[in-house]
Amino acid sequence: MLNQATNYLVAVLPDRNEAESAYLGLKDANLPIQHLDILGKGYKSADEFGLINPDHEAQKQTEHLANWVIPFGFAAGFLFNVLTGIRIISWIGVLGNHILGGIFAAAAAALGAFLTGRLTGWTTSSGDAIAYRNRLNAGKYLIIVTGPDAFMRDAVNLLRQYKLENLQGYTASAES
Repeated sequence: MLNQATNYLVAVLPDRNEAESAYLGLKDANLPIQHLDILGKGYKSADEFGLINPDHEAQKQTEHLANWVIPFGFAAGFLFNVLTGIRIISWIGVLGNHILGGIFAAAAAALGAFLTGRLTGWTTSSGDAIAYRNRLNAGKYLIIVTGPDAFMRDAVNLLRQYKLENLQGYTASAES
């Protein structure tokens, strides 16, 4: 099968009246309403629409990173203790100190995975989702239009007649 690209147009409007006017303008221009969505208070939420939640992306990134750095950290800490012979706690013996060195290194790796995964997930995986969620939290409204290029051009021309705070187009490729 061929890759299908989905076009998205996201318009940020300052209030509910402006969003409803823009939506009705698009509807009156015979643009199919199944390709139009309003996000904001009284309409769809960001989660209902499927806008990426940066916390979920950060959690996935953390888990993915932790899956390989924690075992590696344990092995590195164990080996480091074997090579240096450091006695962390004298009464647990040589093998106990090697294992304890591995546990400390695994804990450090877990902390690193958590911090790095969270920061990376919040900053790179979410794209503009954080900005759009912040605008929704501030009481703004989003109109999201999906469809082919010609449909997008018509929607852009119609939406420019309204008080837009932002108008951004996106293309997301999806495999069929």
